[in-house]
Amino acid sequence: MKVIAAAFLAFLLAQMATALAAMADDIYDRCIDRSDGTNAAWSQCGAAFIKRADDQLNATWKRVYGATSGQTRQDLLAEQRKWNNFKEASCRFYANGDWGRQGQVLDYAACRAKVIEERTEALEVYGTYFAPQ
Repeated sequence: MKVIAAAFLAFLLAQMATALAAMADDIYDRCIDRSDGTNAAWSQCGAAFIKRADDQLNATWKRVYGATSGQTRQDLLAEQRKWNNFKEASCRFYANGDWGRQGQVLDYAACRAKVIEERTEALEVYGTYFAPQ
């Protein structure tokens, strides 16, 4: 029974790793492919991936927030502050050591970048409502 459970767990972990890898962008993929295969190199690729996602989020935020006023502006700022707290707590379980070095240097970055990209997409949708008519 333990063998079956271990095999199932290994299968689930492989599926999760595949799903997270699919979330990565082309630049990240090239960075990983061209790296020397060390954890340090992969960590740098992940940090750059998160930075690109964060830069895109910041640009979108400035545009969308800049198009608001009044109570909408106040509410959007309050929402973004709460979202920032969520972002900072997101995906940490990958980096806690339980998932090994793969979790720390590969899975964490893919997960965190995806969280940021999803917020950017949400702000883009909001922006369609705040665009000048």
